[in-house]
Amino acid sequence: MARNTALYFRLVEGKNLPAKDVSGTSDPYCIVKVDNEVVARTATVWRDLNPFWGEEFTLHLPLGFHTLSFYVMDEDTIGHDDVIGKISLSKEYIASQPRGIDSWINLSRVNPDEEVQGEIYLELHIMQDQHKSNLHCHVLEARDLAPRDISGTSDPFVRIFCNNQTLETSVIKRTRFPRWNEVLEFDLRGIEELDPGDQVISIEVWDWDMVGKNDFLGRVCFPLEPLHRNPAVTGWFRLLPFGNSEEENGGKLGSLRVRVILSEERILPSVYYQNLIQLLVESVQSPDQGDSTVLDLLEEMCSAESRQEMAVKLVKIFLGQGLAVTFLDKLNMREVNRTGDPNTLFRSNSLASKSMEQYMKIVGMPFLHEVLRPIISRVFEEKKYVELDPCKIDQNRSRRISFKGSVSEQQIRESSVEFLRGYLSDIIDAILGSGERCPPGMRLCFKQLHKRVEERFPGPANQDVKYAAISGFLFLRFFAPAILTPKLFHLREQHADPRTARTLLLLAKAVQSIGNLGQQLGHGKEQWMSPLHPLIQQSVGRLRDYLDKLVDMESDVECGHTSRTLFHPSVTIKEGFLHKRKAEAVNLVTRFTFKKRYFWLSSQTFSYSKSPDWQVRSSIPVHRICAVERVDENAFQQPNMMQIITQDSEAQGGHVMYIQCKNVNELNQWLSALRKVSLCNQRLLPTYHPGAYRNAHWTCCLQNERTVRGCSRTHLAVTLGDWSDPLDPDAEAQVLYRHLLSAKDILRNKYLEGTECAAVGKLEAIGHNDKGFEGSTPCSPSKRLLSVIEDLQKAHQAFERREREETPNHSQCT
Repeated sequence: MARNTALYFRLVEGKNLPAKDVSGTSDPYCIVKVDNEVVARTATVWRDLNPFWGEEFTLHLPLGFHTLSFYVMDEDTIGHDDVIGKISLSKEYIASQPRGIDSWINLSRVNPDEEVQGEIYLELHIMQDQHKSNLHCHVLEARDLAPRDISGTSDPFVRIFCNNQTLETSVIKRTRFPRWNEVLEFDLRGIEELDPGDQVISIEVWDWDMVGKNDFLGRVCFPLEPLHRNPAVTGWFRLLPFGNSEEENGGKLGSLRVRVILSEERILPSVYYQNLIQLLVESVQSPDQGDSTVLDLLEEMCSAESRQEMAVKLVKIFLGQGLAVTFLDKLNMREVNRTGDPNTLFRSNSLASKSMEQYMKIVGMPFLHEVLRPIISRVFEEKKYVELDPCKIDQNRSRRISFKGSVSEQQIRESSVEFLRGYLSDIIDAILGSGERCPPGMRLCFKQLHKRVEERFPGPANQDVKYAAISGFLFLRFFAPAILTPKLFHLREQHADPRTARTLLLLAKAVQSIGNLGQQLGHGKEQWMSPLHPLIQQSVGRLRDYLDKLVDMESDVECGHTSRTLFHPSVTIKEGFLHKRKAEAVNLVTRFTFKKRYFWLSSQTFSYSKSPDWQVRSSIPVHRICAVERVDENAFQQPNMMQIITQDSEAQGGHVMYIQCKNVNELNQWLSALRKVSLCNQRLLPTYHPGAYRNAHWTCCLQNERTVRGCSRTHLAVTLGDWSDPLDPDAEAQVLYRHLLSAKDILRNKYLEGTECAAVGKLEAIGHNDKGFEGSTPCSPSKRLLSVIEDLQKAHQAFERREREETPNHSQCT
């Protein structure tokens, strides 16, 4: 059994941000931190006080996180970026919102005394005899303290208050991982005369500064009364800030619209999910029996908010079973058969539409990148000023088009049409020439959809319906959204600037018109798009031929196996250029110690060479990886660095490879990918050194022995969710069960009333076991689904009881 915590967050947009630049605007972006560790960074939106990001992330992490924070920054090309404000959400607050958080939240100021992090290791015990009572506080070490100095480190010391006495440890210079190993002793005589609130020991960590005041690094407090009962209090304790003294700013710093959902799952052993999986498999393999099939139940039980996640999990479950295309065909057939007007086919966000979208993203994302990336990159690089709407043409911008003087509105329109035709022609050629490269699973889905629609809407009057159904998914829900927002489909690392964004919007509109088979051309308010109508009409004819060829494939293709090849162990999970530090470069100038190399990661090896085409590769077996972690910036005076620790034998220590990424997002993506493939390795390390071993000591904790135990905890379970994640059927089934459990009463009330009421007593009497119906009619899908839900509920309750019995009660004082 395992625990799985998933934290989903979406940074939608900001509004009313303050201007930080002399131009009267800002260039905002967001940094996301979990317990003060950066896990994501949005792209920068240039010159905008009401930015839209729309970026979403799913983070898998241990249960013990405390705070999720969003920092809004203003990017500056010269000097340091400015902090605009932040939002901090505690785990307790997020968990108290079962439907998640989806709202506007005002930004607050960033108070340095609130920006604390790290832990301190203490041993506390009271020594008593007939004459006196003393408190011994053994201060051993601290880890992951906040950097307060320009060097990226601090000079920490500990100050302790108890019974009107103050004692301090020595100062440890230039480290975030200090080791004091000092015992401070306090006389407790007369402490009972103090107010109960003052009968505490307060342990504060400070950064010593030669000039100016010392910087606060955090504190932890213990009431003394429990210490009289316990022999000792020992362990790592989280450092906390002073009480929050922030005043309500009334939205003066602007606000963010965020969506946050926390799900904590207990993943049972696989055997417990087999009945649920089997029921789902039977629902797509057997012919429909009446109106109330399991798929009907699933769609009616899930709310509009949960339909997206349900679709994701169902697609992944059926991918794991090799039945994804069969599942989609079943959903699509139901959707087609219950649609009366062909013009409304797949226009709603039904389970069928959502499932098709998710399948295309999982299976077709590499295909999408291959088709669109070259032309999208060209649009970004050329930055042409393009505008067709006469109400939005800005003639001042046209000066960059021509150096011969002012340009008329007509000339701007003519040049815009020329640019758009060129881009659109290349996009159309790329898409319509990609039929053979389209994943076979997608092609078979479209072939079956083509057949279902043709059967439901026959005749010459409906000859275009089968094309519109396919193009509605392929163009309107796949290609057009990727053209409109390339950043959200990983086609670009940054959002488009306003000029490029306008070009992409016009191109996306044209592609949508092609996907609609040109049916709306000449109608509506956007008649200024008419110069592109001839090219769109010409492309519609080519589109029909393309779709005919796309679905022209053998019906006996093993679509399940085709889909699963995405997750074949030998497939390349991630690749790209990174900067590797030369192992022998110890005393060289830092900029000469990093060499650009091309890396490949599969589930078997982590390889690199001088270029993608270089024949000679160096490789590290994945099973030898012991840890994959960040590196402190002060170790090499370089940002965005990670280390890969490998071990060849049982011997302590190992080899460390240092790699630099170009930005924090790339760093997090590589950390996540490497951790996922090595998560089940046998010799994973519990601790590591965030610094480097240089000049005969570790730069992080200043210890001299190279093989000494690491000074910080590893983050093996912290990974980012991604469309290319390997399948995890148990985790997918558990999330699906959670959604079904929340709607169990709806299932019981709706499907066990009326005609099924007579069977309820019999069903309960036999413990919801299908075998009790031997000789009678088989159980309805609703009864079987309810039985599966309740069996899983009982299994979870049994594991919860076992955990409570096995976990001893510890008294804790903080």
